[in-house]
Amino acid sequence: MSLASQLRVTRDSFTLDLDLDVPDGEVVGLLGPNGSGKSTALRCLAGLSPLAQGRVQIGDTIVEDASRSTYLPPERRSVGYVFQDYLLFPHMSVADNVAFGLRARGVDKRTARSRAGEWLERLDIADLADRKPRQLSGGQAQRAALARALVTVPDLLLLDEPLAALDAATRASVRALMRSHLADFGGAVVLVTHDPIDAMVLADRVVVLEDGRAVQSGSPADVAQRPASNYVAQLVGVNIVRGDALEGAVSLTQGGSVHVADRRISGPVIVAIRPEAISVHRKQPEGSARNAWPGRVTSIESRGDVVRIEVASEPPLAAIVTPGAVASLGLHEGASVWLSVKATDLDAYPT
Repeated sequence: MSLASQLRVTRDSFTLDLDLDVPDGEVVGLLGPNGSGKSTALRCLAGLSPLAQGRVQIGDTIVEDASRSTYLPPERRSVGYVFQDYLLFPHMSVADNVAFGLRARGVDKRTARSRAGEWLERLDIADLADRKPRQLSGGQAQRAALARALVTVPDLLLLDEPLAALDAATRASVRALMRSHLADFGGAVVLVTHDPIDAMVLADRVVVLEDGRAVQSGSPADVAQRPASNYVAQLVGVNIVRGDALEGAVSLTQGGSVHVADRRISGPVIVAIRPEAISVHRKQPEGSARNAWPGRVTSIESRGDVVRIEVASEPPLAAIVTPGAVASLGLHEGASVWLSVKATDLDAYPT
């Protein structure tokens, strides 16, 4: 296990209470709203924010143990850190920035420059070695920061919103490059992001933080398909409702009911309803659809090739339709509609 940690920090009215273990070769994405404790967790792991309680072990070394007053400063931890704004030294060249960590660890200048050059080659920015950070684009600066973090071969790599400052086109290409290099990295990786795409593409496991605590952990696919909170559901675009299940019928906490295909599940459950599985009608649908609700359109939002429609129904739901469907159905804010969804398209699981 490259990382074994129990992080306990209290600041004013906020408390971070997180156990986070990451084995070699795994990328864990910390996902959560602003103020949930993501960056605080990284700072604790790096040694930039001392723990009130708990401990951090990186590789074979206990770098911090609050109960024993053990504390290794950041420069003595086997950690690479890529900050959101990169924090490249403005007075140094790209090559010297990348070599800095090695020089700080006592590596001679010639060896440090050589190893820095190898990483600049790997990240395809060797031609920028003599430039200053102000002469770099956002994507180039991000690669330089990643090279600086990786050149020391750390046991733990921390990435704090590494793609947030990039434009959409650059973000996609750098995300792909980062994914390939993280796959080759032998240590543990903790990635902080608020972007679900970054988490789903780069992480092997996602831990969702809310108010300083983990509310869900699992593979990206599992978290997306089975969101455990309204925040996660909204983030990944899935409707979730809560209620009590009995023989396929779920009585919802907020009123109303839904029917699911799994008649074996019982007790408190969460039901996930994918927006694209919902059909929108202007009249009550004919047939035997058991999940059908009247409602009123509250918002219509274009999202590229599709349109997301929010409907005040019981329960409130969001549906994904095509622009053609919006036109043919005459949908607009305030329009009366009916929503329907098949029981087989609902995913129910115990809370």
